Amino acid sequence: MSPVSPHSGFVDRQHVGRRFARVAASYGEGDFFAREVDRRMQERLDFVKVEPKRILDLGCSRGGSFPGLSARYPDAELIGLDVAPAMLSAGRIPRAGWQRWLGIGRTVEPLRLAADAANLPLKSRSTAIVWSNLLLHWLDDPIPALAETHRVLEVGGLLMFSTLGPDTLKELRAAFADGYAHTQRFADMHDLGDMLVGCGFADPVMDMEVITLTYDDVDAMFAELRAAGSSCAMKARRHGMTGRKSWENGKVAYEAMRKDGRLPATFEVIYGHAWKVEPKKTPDGRAIVRFDLPRKG
Repeated sequence: MSPVSPHSGFVDRQHVGRRFARVAASYGEGDFFAREVDRRMQERLDFVKVEPKRILDLGCSRGGSFPGLSARYPDAELIGLDVAPAMLSAGRIPRAGWQRWLGIGRTVEPLRLAADAANLPLKSRSTAIVWSNLLLHWLDDPIPALAETHRVLEVGGLLMFSTLGPDTLKELRAAFADGYAHTQRFADMHDLGDMLVGCGFADPVMDMEVITLTYDDVDAMFAELRAAGSSCAMKARRHGMTGRKSWENGKVAYEAMRKDGRLPATFEVIYGHAWKVEPKKTPDGRAIVRFDLPRKG
């Protein structure tokens, strides 16, 4: 039985799509954090032995992970999937620029699909790697997306992802503690590991690091979050304008956290990977026993 997610029913999915659609045209100027996490994820592939024929980038936005994946796996078909069609369109480049952008040798532009991560338009066991950079915390519930990922992976296939953990933007939550949500709800690393096992993955490996960004002031921080499409999309967020008094109180509380002349913003980055293996049980719970027949001759 799959674990029950504590996140179900809390995220405003339409708001997520609207926010990322709104910043799609200029996202290349605001996605430096996503690109840095992507770079660190790609370094982890140095320790993975796999020769994929197809890679699915789940939550690809404008396709920022494509160049690195293409350079590492030049013979693999790349598919990018995102919920915001505007992101997919903004990432397209002229045909003459494909090879220069994706790396010498590639002649086919990655296929881009607008779809829900919980309902992938791909056949079962059709993909060797599912790559997902900073997507899961935007989902109302990670479990359906993880289950779909498991379905489309071939046996021996790899899921590699990053997401944000509970300490992310802890300063912001503490400063604006007014009863409204000001950040996403972030799953704990160990809960994500349990979700992976519950969805059928084997031997999940999880690790975490803390990245602290600093700002001149609160306004600069919010401007950067908005440029990256990273405003709060929880249903419990404040839907109207923040009152002047609440805003000023929050800024004063955040100012008290200033260190060395700068305001900190913590990001807990969780990295995970897991493999799809042959199932040990049928969907109705019966054990599968495999017999290797002796070779003739």
